[in-house]
Amino acid sequence: MNKAQLKEAVCQAIESRFDDINRLSEDIFAEPELGFKEQKTSAKVKAAFEKLGLSYTDGWGITGVKARVKGRKSQKTVALLGELDAIVCRDHPNSDPVTGAAHCCGHNVQIANLLAVAMAFKDADIMKYLDGDVVFFAVPAEEYVEIDYRNQLREQGKLRYLGGKAEIIAEGGFDDVDMALQMHVHPTDNPNGLFEVGGTCNGFIGKLIEYRGRAAHAAGAPDKGINALNAAMMGVMGVNAIRETFRDEDCVRFHPIINAGGDLVNVIPDFVKMESYVRAARLDALTRYNSAINRALKAGADAIGAQCEIKDLPGYLPLKPDQNFRDVLRANAQTIFGAENVEEGAHNAGSTDMGDVSHLMPVVHPWVGCAKGILHSANFTLDNKDAAFKKTAKVLAMTIIDLLADDASEAQRICDNFKPVLTRQTYCEYMDSISKANN
Repeated sequence: MNKAQLKEAVCQAIESRFDDINRLSEDIFAEPELGFKEQKTSAKVKAAFEKLGLSYTDGWGITGVKARVKGRKSQKTVALLGELDAIVCRDHPNSDPVTGAAHCCGHNVQIANLLAVAMAFKDADIMKYLDGDVVFFAVPAEEYVEIDYRNQLREQGKLRYLGGKAEIIAEGGFDDVDMALQMHVHPTDNPNGLFEVGGTCNGFIGKLIEYRGRAAHAAGAPDKGINALNAAMMGVMGVNAIRETFRDEDCVRFHPIINAGGDLVNVIPDFVKMESYVRAARLDALTRYNSAINRALKAGADAIGAQCEIKDLPGYLPLKPDQNFRDVLRANAQTIFGAENVEEGAHNAGSTDMGDVSHLMPVVHPWVGCAKGILHSANFTLDNKDAAFKKTAKVLAMTIIDLLADDASEAQRICDNFKPVLTRQTYCEYMDSISKANN
């Protein structure tokens, strides 16, 4: 079979599997779980792999599941990723009543697409025509949330890093992979669905910030106290005062939350705990702005005689999609979605741990418009299942075929022209240096 015939076969298989794909997505959507806790979702992926007769390894980043299917040759390995976790959005109508978790991030659609391609490749029996292997990798904890909880796991030695793909990189889970792709859901008003080939994204450093003051009666003896909440507010205002120095092209973001800000209204707060990220578009900018923001946060404490302790935590690296890889993806997206419904994608101020992978190997990360509302919000809904589960799965499957057919020559060409920024060792050294900078 030639490439055109292989593509036709997998596209027909995806059409035939639509009900199964949709059912899996809905099943995952109904039981959302937060990062590194995705036991039910992980079990559903394993059950799907077992039903397809795919062997797998598990425990990657605690809950990750990895299945490999071999081609007639193993010239190159392409990984298709899907993310297991949900986000916290307590107001979403389908949120978990206990944890507040909800799939208003669209990760259930990612897992559905991963399994859709696995089903199609198995049903069409095309691996015997491909000259490389495919890894189907369900990965945990893309959403960098519950920072304090994850840092406790880290201090207990249960995690090295706080994001799923970062943890898997450190574990060696990508050592046998040459290139990787995944999709992400995006809202759109386009009734045909919109395929963004995928632009760049910010990286970030995670932060735990503590202010310590001295308690006193808030009305009777405020002069005896040191108000940690005031110190925190002044620290945030200090960051606001230097925002004018943030260059537009660096796309800097700082957005703290207060986890603890006092216990009783008539007691001067002596302890405040905050979480935040510092985001930027490049590694050098990230390091520079993080230092400046730390200085401003500590100045808030110095102003009133409080103490400020900042723990910088390894976050995510900026996403750098490979241009040659994007060319292959774009051509298939135009075939399925129509050229008028395919866009390039601009820089995104958000972050994804796919950025970490992109520093080690060629990566693409398209955004698929198939939803309404706002991502990560209570009004987020999936409204175009044809674009979500049929069109997208076809694009991903066809792209993998282009990479691995004909002696995997296209995958070889892309890898030959890719210059990795980091190895697993130098990646871990960089990530570990962020925390060491606290000492």
